Amino acid sequence: MTRPRVGVAVLTMGDRMPELLALLASVAKQDEAAARVVVVGNGTALPGLPEWVTVVELEENLGVSGGRNVAWRRLRDFGDVDVLVDLDDDGLLIEADVFRRIADLYAADDRLGIVSFRIADETGETQRRHVPRLRAGDPMRRGLVTTFLGGGHALSMPMLEETGPWPDAFFFTHEETDLAWRAVDCGWDILYEPQLVLQHPRTSPARHAVYYRMTARNRVWLAKRHLPAPLVPVYLGVWVALTVARTRSLAGLRAWLGGFAEGVRTSGGPRRPMRWRTVWRLARLGRPPVI
Repeated sequence: MTRPRVGVAVLTMGDRMPELLALLASVAKQDEAAARVVVVGNGTALPGLPEWVTVVELEENLGVSGGRNVAWRRLRDFGDVDVLVDLDDDGLLIEADVFRRIADLYAADDRLGIVSFRIADETGETQRRHVPRLRAGDPMRRGLVTTFLGGGHALSMPMLEETGPWPDAFFFTHEETDLAWRAVDCGWDILYEPQLVLQHPRTSPARHAVYYRMTARNRVWLAKRHLPAPLVPVYLGVWVALTVARTRSLAGLRAWLGGFAEGVRTSGGPRRPMRWRTVWRLARLGRPPVI
């Protein structure tokens, strides 16, 4: 195949302009240039960005899922991108060979759907929650996995045409798992490649006020959309038990339970349950879809 062409998508709410400009500088320093770079302003104007950036300014914040869909469609319309790289606006590419490595990976495997970066803080440490597997003790262990990290990853454009876009209704949280399950169900591979590093400040997802509600609501939507019927109560029961055991904030637990109820009452999109052979494949990869 011809060498894959890499396009870059970044979402921002306009409140991290120094970090965004530093990220774009690290994109410009890559030893194999991106074919396109799209920055989406989620409900914000974006003055002062480099002229080589395609700027899309949205009147409202569409969330992570909606904003990424806008970026994907804009890159698809250009017609000269084979691999889409999503990067957090407060991340940083600390090596100059990231896009070249990505192009090499996709050139070598036409069924490679998703490549997950390793997320490391300013000291080089990777948090356990940033290792996309249950056995997270060694963040340097490369291999096929069942999900990927939202902060830094690459997506095959042909895969996206087959799986369809990000789940708009999710806004944020669990949108990566939704896309990952669809990718695996369509026969695509997800690779965790720890040599691809996005430096990112150490944070907690619970810093967002709506985190607890949305993570619970979207967890229910995820199960309702994609799991075979017998696994839905098992998956949700496991997560209720884990959340009650882990959550130390009473207010957070109330918000989580409210979001869970919202997910039961409402729809997060059409139901297309995965095949049982996909369940088995996920289990063989180390994470059966009940955990």
